[in-house]
Amino acid sequence: MLMLAAEGHLPKLDAAIFADTGWEPRAVYEHLNRLEREIAQPAGIPIYRVSSGNIRNDALDPEHRFASMPLFIKNPDGGDGMTRRQCTAEYKLKPIKKKVRQLLGYPHPRPVPRDVYAEQWIGISRDEFGRAKDSGIQYLRSAFPLLDMDGGADGREGWTRNDCIRYLRSRGWGSTPKSACIGCPFHGNAQWRQLRDEHPDEWADAVDFDQAIRAGNARGNANGKPLLGEAYLHRSRLPLDQAPIDRVTAHEWGQQQTDIFGQIADIELEEGDPDGCSPWSCRSGRAAA
Repeated sequence: MLMLAAEGHLPKLDAAIFADTGWEPRAVYEHLNRLEREIAQPAGIPIYRVSSGNIRNDALDPEHRFASMPLFIKNPDGGDGMTRRQCTAEYKLKPIKKKVRQLLGYPHPRPVPRDVYAEQWIGISRDEFGRAKDSGIQYLRSAFPLLDMDGGADGREGWTRNDCIRYLRSRGWGSTPKSACIGCPFHGNAQWRQLRDEHPDEWADAVDFDQAIRAGNARGNANGKPLLGEAYLHRSRLPLDQAPIDRVTAHEWGQQQTDIFGQIADIELEEGDPDGCSPWSCRSGRAAA
């Protein structure tokens, strides 16, 4: 969308905002730097990098309140559970809303008048139409420009994911890394394998973090409220360096013949949980806690 705006296919943006959790892969920061240098700055579009802190450090700091990640829990009775997801609201939505209010000229606690708002673009493609939803915030009105784009490969209104990929490749942007925390529990096996096989330093970081949060976050333990059970980053509820991340290879997945429910399970296992953590666009429809 930034490139489309810079080229004049969409209206010029007033600004772009990147909410930094402090624990993104190196490739994401490099990609962001290139976007700013080659696309945003020449077009006169400022990119604001905002943050509520470093999610990894906060989880391990006994002095810091921690907004919980959706960790997989092995309960004392042998049952499975999952901690409440608060990280999207704390590390994504909160700093974005704060910056938007500043740009509008009404920083907290000043109330934003009802007739003052920012139009917020979200990059939902046509094949993910069900993820398009409003922010529910009076001064942030969501818009989905890709759904109104002409020129899709099939002649229909709205761009698909493949249309976006073709457009990016034609401009020399064939590789666009996924923005997500290095140790996000929503990773699928394919993402964990890529981390292990292509980015060993980041894999080691995730493994260390997985071991460190086995008894929950440091603040809870320091305050005498330890986790009842054991926490893990991988859905198998095994230590990350022992988790069966090679269980479903791309070849095996392609050859599997299952019913629709089995296919959905395989997709989530391989590609990641469909919830994700994109602000205002989680596929499940469940709001970030």
